[in-house]
Amino acid sequence: MFDRLRRWIGRRVLEIGSGIGNLSAFLVDRERLVLTDTREEYLARLRARFAGRRNVSVARLNLPDDHGALAGQRFDTIICLNVLEHVADDRGSLAQIRAMLAPGGRLVLLVPALPALYGSMDRELGHHRRYKRGVLADLLRATGFNVAHTEYFNLAGVPGWWLAGRVLRRPMIPAGSLKLYDVLVPLFRLERLLPWRVGQSLIAIGEAAA
Repeated sequence: MFDRLRRWIGRRVLEIGSGIGNLSAFLVDRERLVLTDTREEYLARLRARFAGRRNVSVARLNLPDDHGALAGQRFDTIICLNVLEHVADDRGSLAQIRAMLAPGGRLVLLVPALPALYGSMDRELGHHRRYKRGVLADLLRATGFNVAHTEYFNLAGVPGWWLAGRVLRRPMIPAGSLKLYDVLVPLFRLERLLPWRVGQSLIAIGEAAA
């Protein structure tokens, strides 16, 4: 995933929903990196994991309204991966993200795609929605972004998510399926060569309109 996003990421970065810092570990060479989450246990793990790195700080952030210590700060890149679908007010959240970007800054966004896949696992994970490509692009434009790029990601995950969530109505992916998914990860690079594109997720790059 980071390979697909790397070229869009600048030097002063805010990551929304950092969790335990799996993606954050790829960003520690940036000039400034602010890691955020809503849960105190994750914030504590982030502080411990990246302690001693003077360019890295950790803060609580709840979209769309509670941005606490980050109020008034501006970033050239905001990364928001698998977060927006958890927020009831996605439009308000994107507007708040836009306000935290410096002029010309970029939002690097990843969300679940294909509403037809929405099922039991989405509900269990607290997803309010899955997105269509055009709907997501329109939402970005309506909240002050120019849409620089969109693409589908993770074709390999579509059959398993549909089977487990829509047909079998399971609350989570079985462990055996996760192991198979790990084996298929190298195919993510090959899917970009296909003449047609679809995927379990959508990547969108929004640039802050002047």
